[in-house]
Amino acid sequence: MSINPLVNHNYDFVVIGSGAAGLTAALVASIEGLKVLVIEKTDVIGGTAARSSGTVWIPNNSLQKTIGLDDSKEKSMTYLDSLVGDKSDRLLRESFVDQGPQMIDYLIKNTNIRFRPYASSPDYRQDHPGAAAGGRPLEPQSFDGRLLGSDFKKIASPLKELMLFGGMMITRGEAAQLIKFDLNSFLIGFKLITRFLLDRMSFYRGTRLVLGNGLVGSLFKELLSRQVSFITCSDTKKIITNQLGNVCGVIVVTNESEINITVSKGILLAGGGFPSNKLKRQQYLPQPSPLHSAAYDGCQGETIDLGLSAGGVLGKPGLDNALWFPSSLIQENDGAVSIYPHIVLDRSKPGLIAVNVKGKRFVNEAVSYHEFVRSMYKNTAENPSIPAVLICGKEFIWKYGFGLIRPRTPSLKKYIQQGYLYEGNSIEDLAIKVGVDSLALNQTISSFNTDVVNGRDNEFLKGENIYDRSNGDPNNHPNPCLGLVSGPPFYAVKVYPTPLGTSLGLVNNEFSQVLDCDGHPISGLYVAGNDMQSVMGGEYPGAGAQIGVAMTFGYLAAKHAAS
Repeated sequence: MSINPLVNHNYDFVVIGSGAAGLTAALVASIEGLKVLVIEKTDVIGGTAARSSGTVWIPNNSLQKTIGLDDSKEKSMTYLDSLVGDKSDRLLRESFVDQGPQMIDYLIKNTNIRFRPYASSPDYRQDHPGAAAGGRPLEPQSFDGRLLGSDFKKIASPLKELMLFGGMMITRGEAAQLIKFDLNSFLIGFKLITRFLLDRMSFYRGTRLVLGNGLVGSLFKELLSRQVSFITCSDTKKIITNQLGNVCGVIVVTNESEINITVSKGILLAGGGFPSNKLKRQQYLPQPSPLHSAAYDGCQGETIDLGLSAGGVLGKPGLDNALWFPSSLIQENDGAVSIYPHIVLDRSKPGLIAVNVKGKRFVNEAVSYHEFVRSMYKNTAENPSIPAVLICGKEFIWKYGFGLIRPRTPSLKKYIQQGYLYEGNSIEDLAIKVGVDSLALNQTISSFNTDVVNGRDNEFLKGENIYDRSNGDPNNHPNPCLGLVSGPPFYAVKVYPTPLGTSLGLVNNEFSQVLDCDGHPISGLYVAGNDMQSVMGGEYPGAGAQIGVAMTFGYLAAKHAAS
């Protein structure tokens, strides 16, 4: 299927993949005067970016200054050098820090896409010098999906588990307000629900797009207005090179027809890595390899394979080659497995702990989702932590929610019957049901509760840095992340490693050009997003780091091709 259909089979710049990297590159290339085609293998636009928070991590961006926050290249590089070290090419990190702010300014100057700095979103690794207290993550402003008309249905939907009423999106800030259940939360909820109900009279879901859907929607709208062509439901078979080894075309199969597309300036590979490919997960990710992924189904790694077939090479495997969510799973009536990523809404709140099969805590529960899963794998050999078990009391669920369970849910019976939520009339009862050591669990909860009373987590220092505290309950004193695990009854949910992205990909230079085995650029072949070797060396510095790097190197690819 085509959107802004093919005028002919000759293009300046072809983008394979329609996530944040691909859409940004296509937009920049179009602004720079190139004739652009976007090829998407699935029937919708947006990839994993559409499911994400849409946050864009850009250190030293110009919008920070509008809220009185100072940053610098030096501070940003100090942070990344300390966190990443020799796990990636420093030149690429420096290119990101230099060009990321320019990418944001370019979009603001040339399009209607707007961002706001997230002042209260600290960098994830506060244990490293140069970490910022906020401002580096940029949140996309909401987008009115009605502006897309009939093309609204082409935007990939968010995870249904993260929407309210089966189709209403809310921001993280709105979620924090709604759980307060005060007059302000009522007014916010009334406004959101009224808009949603009006939307459902004409659309299959809410058209107020926020988070990743807001970012993708605004990029898509800009591209459609510039008459950029799209082919969906397509299979890219081969990259064509000439006798000199320069990329000059691509073969695509769509509607059972093979199309030979000529390319004059370049092809960008932006297929989102391989987090949804079971075989590649088994080959490249740590054991036990994840059975499920929170990424979009289309992220199978075929675009990486295309790059390899054209002479590109994979980077050096890292610690785990993935970027992680800890997710709880529930089997639906049709047999499908729904995935709920435990990002920030419950793990950091007071009154919850995570334990392994031996009934012992193994991690500061408030660390970033990426570091939480890394701790699961780190502890698996001697103290199996896959799955990990999150434990809390009834009051916790009522106040904060628990995974799929929303705050103020009147009955938990459905979740218990589905095997998602475990209930115990005592700690021993719960331990038996979830399969952990009951004596050790009793000791763990007793010791943790003693620490809570004394005001300090002596084992993992939970809530003692600004990142932890930013996701806690600000009304819980003195530590927003520490509260008693109280019961009976006691409740538990099991969480598993699920990759939201992969960090092993094609090697490239600072212009996003794919490099061959000798380190030379392959003329006309570019890579961005999770198809490229991680600029962060598989580390996760802050909210939106994946998207920030993806958009920056998509921008660099388009600018280089246009030059």
